Amino acid sequence: MKRIAQEPVDQLPVDDAAASTRWKARLSLGFADDAGTTRLVERSHFGPLRVQKPLYPEGSDICHAIVIHPPGGVVGGDELTITANVGAHAHAFITTPGAAKWYKANGSVSHQKVRLDVAQGASLEWLPQETIFFNAAHVRLDQHISLERDASYIGCEVLCFGRTASGEIFDTGRIEQRTSIRYDSKLIWFEQGALGGDEASMHSPLALAGKTVCATLIAAGKVLPASVIAGIRDEAMSNGDLFGATQLKSVLVVRYLGTSSETAKQLMTRAWHRIRPELMGREAVVPRIWNT
Repeated sequence: MKRIAQEPVDQLPVDDAAASTRWKARLSLGFADDAGTTRLVERSHFGPLRVQKPLYPEGSDICHAIVIHPPGGVVGGDELTITANVGAHAHAFITTPGAAKWYKANGSVSHQKVRLDVAQGASLEWLPQETIFFNAAHVRLDQHISLERDASYIGCEVLCFGRTASGEIFDTGRIEQRTSIRYDSKLIWFEQGALGGDEASMHSPLALAGKTVCATLIAAGKVLPASVIAGIRDEAMSNGDLFGATQLKSVLVVRYLGTSSETAKQLMTRAWHRIRPELMGREAVVPRIWNT
């Protein structure tokens, strides 16, 4: 599928030229348990969002799906919508092949909406690789998770503000984010916020404190043993970065704030290794795609 304007772009007004190249993409996934095998029973898409064939590196009871965005980056005005439904007693693992890149806004807001529904006794792991916000990006992220009774969920995000490896800082643009989790129809987690590249919050100790990378892992479904929390906290560093874990009833939150996406991913992966066996009854197996 190619982006084709009705007229040569240089003959269109600026707003029309931009509109002609904006993507509105949707991906809907459905997983179901079939006598102990989790199958990908729904895979519908519109626009440049795809998923590779279902993979079973851990056995037939856990279905791995890799979400692909063929353009390789999101530009101003693009809209991505991803929904996933995990049926009763199924177990789905969703990730991405590489970092998500959000480019300069060019006067338009980019939007990603994620809706994840997990049925009774089912498990879902939503573990995309890191997200990179280029300078002057304007992005709105909405994520809503609904868990039925006895369902479990692990989700993680690593957000990078600017391409520090290329010497780029995030000093203009805006990132807006909202996340909610419901368990058995009750709201158990809600978080929202907004950061502007030219705002004081980028340097405030109550926000990013001048750091360029923040990561959050959320596990929901049941209260985890204190030994798990203590083990995660043992990973704390002494190099000026911030790291911690907090149990709030049936929600465990692990956070990192620092300057290295690699450090963030390592710490979140170690936390996942400790959480997954307790929450989902399975040892953590790192997907091969994360190492390529």
